[in-house]
Amino acid sequence: MIERTPFLNIATHAILVGGLLIAFLPMWLVFVAATLTIEQINSPPISLIPGGELFTNLSAAWNRADLGTRLLNSLFVAVAVAAGKITIASLTAFAIVFFRFPGRMVVFWMIFVTLMLPLEVRIVPTYAVAANALAPLQALLDVLGIAWLWQAATGVKLALEWNLLNSYTGLILPLVATATGTFLFRQFFMTIPAEIVEAARMDGARPLRFLRDMLIPLSKTNIAALFTIMFIYAWNQYLWPILVTTDRVNYGTAVMELKRLIPTAATTGGGTPDWNVAMAGCLIVMLPPLVVVALMQRYFVRGLIGADK
Repeated sequence: MIERTPFLNIATHAILVGGLLIAFLPMWLVFVAATLTIEQINSPPISLIPGGELFTNLSAAWNRADLGTRLLNSLFVAVAVAAGKITIASLTAFAIVFFRFPGRMVVFWMIFVTLMLPLEVRIVPTYAVAANALAPLQALLDVLGIAWLWQAATGVKLALEWNLLNSYTGLILPLVATATGTFLFRQFFMTIPAEIVEAARMDGARPLRFLRDMLIPLSKTNIAALFTIMFIYAWNQYLWPILVTTDRVNYGTAVMELKRLIPTAATTGGGTPDWNVAMAGCLIVMLPPLVVVALMQRYFVRGLIGADK
């Protein structure tokens, strides 16, 4: 039993309000800065009261960074990465839970260990693979002597190459594997009663049909929660897109292009830095993830606490 006392209630609410202020204050400062003139934002201390230049600054940021095209690129990449992560994670967890094969737990723990290897740690080998996704297969053919046999038989050197740089495939494919999603789906699939699995098997349901008709509908809250997390993860990617793309005109993302809004000596001509425009660009780039979280909040919470399971 949880004891409820007025003192503990006040302390709990004070902690919650303090946490809210800590999280909300930076966003409020960004919003206020985006509404000020260039003179106001460069006159310390910065005001905490919004000004009247919001739409002027938003328009300047939109045009300077060409955010229309960049937002579409970011939206496509984020949705594709989130959908890919959900698809791969659900199939992987399905195989681990419902198929009895040797070493399945070893496979699961190998996947789980990758949580300790974020993209920043494996950025160099990932980039090498993206530069030629078929390089591992080429190395295997060389070791086995198949490439030599092919060249001896046909006189043509076997050189496999698939360059993912400057492409949507390169932006999306290296990010779609997820140990977090596999873990969440595995934990949910393990709660499925054995009677449901047995009934589906007696009805003649094949594995993929059981996954499609039974498990996926039951997993909709998990899918919503995972989609929200992974959409934000992909939207906020900066290091990988800036490495894998040099054609920023066609493949630049919104987060990458925020750099163009940072005032420098070259952009200001030695004049006053216009941080108000940079903050307006931040507001524009923050809006899509906020909309996704607002729309998916109910499903996101249910997916995490398992209210529908």
